[in-house]
Amino acid sequence: QVQLVESGGGLVQAGGSLRLSCAASGRTFSSYAMGWFRQAPGKEREFVATISGIGGRTYYADSVKDRFTISRDNDKNTLYLQMNSLKPEDTAVYYCAANRRTITLSTMATMYDYWGQGTQVTVSS
Repeated sequence: QVQLVESGGGLVQAGGSLRLSCAASGRTFSSYAMGWFRQAPGKEREFVATISGIGGRTYYADSVKDRFTISRDNDKNTLYLQMNSLKPEDTAVYYCAANRRTITLSTMATMYDYWGQGTQVTVSS
């Protein structure tokens, strides 16, 4: 079992930056591929970015590529999402998720086994 707790959300103006963190419990954090998803009001949950458990391979949604950076610190059991050049359409609840398939980079929410409670990001125009 892995427990995930997100933090770092808030209100920011368009063009600004935020860094989200996701603290994971347990001693096997590096064995999980991790992902960030988001859900805006009235919309389905969508993939944002993913990173492998080891090796640091990453993959991004086209909508955030070159603006967002996913990273992890396996010694601190923490996942990060650095978000730059934020736009109003980035407004959503952001969730981190853990995938037991260590090296699989998946964009599908159904491939992830554990989820955090989410953190709100609001970008004003």
